[in-house]
Amino acid sequence: MPTEKKQASESGKISEASAPEVLENLVRLAERAGASDIHLQMRGKLAEVGFRLDGIITPGRELPAEIAERVFGRIKFLARLKTYQETLPQDGRIPRDELKCKNDIRVATYPTVTGEKIVLRLFNSTSVKALDEIEFPENARAELETFLRQTSGLLLLTGPAGSGKTTTIYACLRHLAELGGRHIITVEDPVEQIVPGTMQTEINEAIGLDFARAARHLLRQDPQVLILGEIRDEATAQLAVRAGLTGHLVISTLHAGSCKGVFERLLAMCADHSAVASAVELVLNQRLIRKLCATCDGGVCETCLHTGYQGRAPLVEWLRVDEKMREQIRRRELSAIGPKQTLEASARSLVNQGVTNEAEFKRVFGL
Repeated sequence: MPTEKKQASESGKISEASAPEVLENLVRLAERAGASDIHLQMRGKLAEVGFRLDGIITPGRELPAEIAERVFGRIKFLARLKTYQETLPQDGRIPRDELKCKNDIRVATYPTVTGEKIVLRLFNSTSVKALDEIEFPENARAELETFLRQTSGLLLLTGPAGSGKTTTIYACLRHLAELGGRHIITVEDPVEQIVPGTMQTEINEAIGLDFARAARHLLRQDPQVLILGEIRDEATAQLAVRAGLTGHLVISTLHAGSCKGVFERLLAMCADHSAVASAVELVLNQRLIRKLCATCDGGVCETCLHTGYQGRAPLVEWLRVDEKMREQIRRRELSAIGPKQTLEASARSLVNQGVTNEAEFKRVFGL
C-alpha cells in the first residue's frame, strides 16, 4: 500500500477509536519498542506523537485534534490532574493498573505557543538490573564490586541526564540488598523502582523535604549505606563527604562531565579539601551508546521502529583514588588526575566488536 494511503487508513482508524483505546495502544507500542518516554505535542489541528527510544526522539504517528483533545483529557484524568488546566505545568502519576500496562507512568504537562505538550515517562518497577546485567566493562565492574564490599567511603557518578547513572545506582542498590547485613537508606527524586530490603525515601521540595534535610535526619536512623540521588548544593555535598568519613558507605551523583570535573565541583562546594580527599574512593563517568538492532539490518523492522538500533550499552571511564591522588586533591593540583581508560576508547572497543557502528560513535562524541 502506498505510504499516503497507509497513513490515511491509520488516521481513519485512530479517529474512530476511543481515547482510552488510543492511549492504551500508544503505551503498548512504547513498551514493545522499549521506549522510555512518549511525547505528545499539540500543533494546530494535529498532535505529534514521538517516542524516546534509546535516548533519541523517534517520530511516531499523528493524532487529529479532536481525538488528541480527548486523549489529553484522559491522561490528566488518570493522573489526577486538572483536566481544564492548559496554561500552567502539572505533574502526576498513572499506576500501571489503570492502563493495564507493565509500567507506572509519570505525567508532565507544559504549555507551549502551539498548544499543550505532555510527556509520559515509563517506569518499570519490577526490573532492577543486577550488576552483571548493566554491561559494564569487566574491570570497571570489578572496581565497583570492590567498593560495594567496603564499609565506608564515597562513590560519585557523573554524566549528563540520560547517561545511565540511575540504572547503575539501582544495580548497586540491588547488589547491596542481596549481600545483606546492612541497613540501607536512599533519598531519591523520585523513587523510580522499589528494591526489597532497603528503606527508600522520596523528596518533596514543596514541603521543604530536600536532599540535604532528608539525609540529615536519615543519618539519625543509623544507616550503614546511604544513597543520595544527587548532590545539588553545598549542604548535601558536605553531608555526603562527612558521612563517607564516619563509617558510612555513600553513593551519589554529581553533574560535572568528567572524573576530574567531579573533584573541581566538590572542592568548590566543600571548604575542607582534606575531607574530600579522604572520603572519595571511586568516581565513574558514564555515557550510553546505541546498539545495532539484532532483528534487522538497516532499520527495516518494527522492533526498532525503523531506526536500526535497539538498546544501549554503557561507556564508562573510572578513577580509583589512591594515596598519591589524595595528596594532589588536598593541594587542589588536579591537572594530572584522569581515568586510565577514556570514554572514546570504551566506545571504540564496542565499534570493533560490532556492537555499534561508526555513525553512532560520531553522534555520541559530536564528530
